[in-house]
Amino acid sequence: MGDLAIWLRVGGKINESLNYVGGDYEMLLLKKNVTYSRLRKMISELLNVDESVRKMELNFETGLPFKPLYGVTDDRTFELYMHHARQDSTKYFLLVTLGEESVIHGKCSDKAKTEAQNFSDSYIPGLDSINEVPNVANSSNVAEDHVLPELFTNSYVNEMPMEMPCLAHSQFVAPTPIPSFVDVLPNASEGNERGTRAEDVCTTPVEPYHNVPPIPISVVEADAKGSGCGDQIYVEEGIYGEGGISGEIEEHRIFRSKNELMTCLSITSMREKFQYKVFKSKPTFVVVRCVHTSCSWRVRVKKLKKHTCPTDFKPVRRRQATSWVVGECVKRRLINPDRVYRPQDMMDDMKRKFGVDISYSIAWRGRECAYDNLHLGTPEQSYKLLPGYLHMLMDTNPRSVVNLEVSDGNKFQYLFIAFAASIHGFSYCRPVINIDVTHLKGKYRGVLFTAVCHDANQQIFPLAFGVGDFENDASWTWFLRKVKSVFGVNPALVIVSDRHRSINNAVHEVFPQAFHGICMYHLLNNLKTKFRNETKELEQHYIRTAKTYNLQDFHVLFYTLCSAVPGVKEYLEAVGLDRWTRSHAPSRRYNIMTTNISESLNAVLVKVRELPITAFMNEIRLLCQKWFHERRTKAGGCTSMMSKDVETKLEQRKDRAQAMGVICADQYTFDVFDGDRNYCVDMTSWMCTCRKFQLD
Repeated sequence: MGDLAIWLRVGGKINESLNYVGGDYEMLLLKKNVTYSRLRKMISELLNVDESVRKMELNFETGLPFKPLYGVTDDRTFELYMHHARQDSTKYFLLVTLGEESVIHGKCSDKAKTEAQNFSDSYIPGLDSINEVPNVANSSNVAEDHVLPELFTNSYVNEMPMEMPCLAHSQFVAPTPIPSFVDVLPNASEGNERGTRAEDVCTTPVEPYHNVPPIPISVVEADAKGSGCGDQIYVEEGIYGEGGISGEIEEHRIFRSKNELMTCLSITSMREKFQYKVFKSKPTFVVVRCVHTSCSWRVRVKKLKKHTCPTDFKPVRRRQATSWVVGECVKRRLINPDRVYRPQDMMDDMKRKFGVDISYSIAWRGRECAYDNLHLGTPEQSYKLLPGYLHMLMDTNPRSVVNLEVSDGNKFQYLFIAFAASIHGFSYCRPVINIDVTHLKGKYRGVLFTAVCHDANQQIFPLAFGVGDFENDASWTWFLRKVKSVFGVNPALVIVSDRHRSINNAVHEVFPQAFHGICMYHLLNNLKTKFRNETKELEQHYIRTAKTYNLQDFHVLFYTLCSAVPGVKEYLEAVGLDRWTRSHAPSRRYNIMTTNISESLNAVLVKVRELPITAFMNEIRLLCQKWFHERRTKAGGCTSMMSKDVETKLEQRKDRAQAMGVICADQYTFDVFDGDRNYCVDMTSWMCTCRKFQLD
C-alpha cells in the first residue's frame, strides 16, 4: 500500500447517542509505515495542540447501531481504522475530540483482562449507594488520567458513554470489572448448577460477551414507567436451548450466561432499530433502558440465588425427570419416523447428557409423549382430527376419492383414499393389480389395505389405500368395492394376491369376471411348509415350472417336479394350475408373477405404521407426492415414446438379437432361428410361437 489521504473531523463533541456532532474538516496525508504515536503527533502539529495540556481522543464511525464509534487507541486499533479507510476514506472519518472532559478509550491492560475474566462478586466501588445517574461531564471529581478499559472478547468492560453511574467517586480504579452476575441456578439436568436472572444493568450499551461459561440468566420485566423497579417475577417460562441465539427478549426467559443476554439485547436493538443503555447496575441485578428519554422500554434482569444443598447430595435419580420432560429432551430425535430410537437408547442419552438414570417405563412413556407432540396429539385426538384432515385433502387434491365410514356409535370403521394422480395414471398402466394387507402398530392397531400396480417404467404405482379393523371378508369386500367404483372394470383385469381366504371370497364377489392369480412365492412357502424334506429340489423345479411360457416346456418341467417331490402334483392341481403358472393363465399376467411390489410398499411404510392415524395417512400422502413429482420430472427428460426401462432392455437385447437368424415369409411374418430352436413371429396378431411375445 502507498500513501493514503484521510479526512479528519475536529472540534466536535460526542453526544448521548454516541454520535459525533459539529466540528470542521481537515485532510491529512499518511505515509506507508506511519505508526499510532506518529499519527497523534501529526494531528497535534496540524491542530497546534499540546497533548500535555489538553487531552485528545480519536475515534471513527463504524456504521453499526450497537457500536457507532470505535476508539483508536494504539497500533492495533489504528491498523483497524486504516483497513476501513483504505476501502473508502470519504466514509470513515477520523474523529478528533479535544478537551479535559473527554473520556479516553484506552487499551485494556493485562491486569484488566485477567480480572474481567475472573467470575467473582467484585463490583465497582460505590455502586450500591447510587440511586440516580450522575453526569460525568458535570462531575469535577473525576480524575482525568483514569481511563476505562476497552472491551475485549473475554472482558466484561466496554467503551462507556458520557453518562456513567459507576464514576460517582473521586477515585476510579480502571481494571475493576463490572459485576460478573455469575452464580449457579438449579437445572433439571444438573442439580448442582444454578444460573443468573436479569434485572438492572449499567448505563452503557454493552457489547455481546464471548467465552463465558453457559450459566443461566432469567429475564424479568418490571413496570415500564416510573423510577421504581416494580414487582419481581421469578417464574421461568423456559430454559434457553440449543440452536443459536434467537434475539428474543421475553418476560421470564432464562439465559445461560450474561453473554447470551447481552447478545440478545444487541440483536433486538439492531432488528427494532433503537439504541439502549445500561441504566442501573448492582451485583444482583441490572436494568437496561432505551436511550430516548420519552421511551418507556426497559428490561430488568436478576441474578438467581445460589444452590445451597450439600455437595454430596446428588441423587442419580431425579424426581424432575418425568416422562414428559424426557420426551421434550429427545423429541428432535423422533422427527424422522424411519429412525430407530429405542427406550434403551433414550436411557443411555439421558445418562450421557444429564447424568440422570431413568427407568425403562419412563423412557417408553417419554417416547410416547414425544410422539404425541410431534404427530398431531394422542391417538384419540388423531382420530378426531381425521375428518378435518380428509376435508382439507379433498380441497387441495381435487378429483381424489376419500371415504370415511363410522359405526352406529360414531366409531371409526373404514377409511379409503385414492389420489387423483393415481386414478388418472392407472389408464396408462398394465391392468394387473396387486392387493395386500399389513398390520398397523399404533395403539388401536388395525390393518392397512393396499392396491398397487406397475407403471411403464417398472416402478411401484400406488392406486388406493384403506384402513380397517381386521382382515376379514367384510373389510376386504368393502375395500374392493371402493376400488371397483373408482377404477372401474377392465375385461382384461388381473388381480394378484396371496392365498388368504377372505381375499379369495371378496375377489369372487366383487370382481367375478376378473382373473385372480396368486403369488408364486407365497405358494412356494406353503409347499416348503408341507414338504419339508424336499425343500431344495422343490424350489429349483417349482420356479422354472411357474415361469415358463411354453406349454410343451411346462409339461416337461412339471413332470420333473412331480417325480422329484411325491405328493406335490395333487396339491398343486388342487390349487389350480392357471392360478400360479404363466403358461396356463387365461389372461395376461405380463411379468407380474408375485406380490413383490405390494411387499415393497409395505416395507417403505414399516416405520410410520406406528404413528397415529392422521399422521400416518399424511406420511402416505407425502410419499406419493414425492414419488409422482420425481417420476414426472424424469419423464419430462425422455427423448422417445418409450420409458427408460424399456430403452435399457432394448439396448441389452441388441447383441443377442444379432446372433439370431431371420427368414421373412412375407412383410409381417418371420421365421426366427435361435440355436436349435425355431419360432414363428406374426406382427399382425402380435404373436410368437414361444408365447413370450403375447404373455409379457
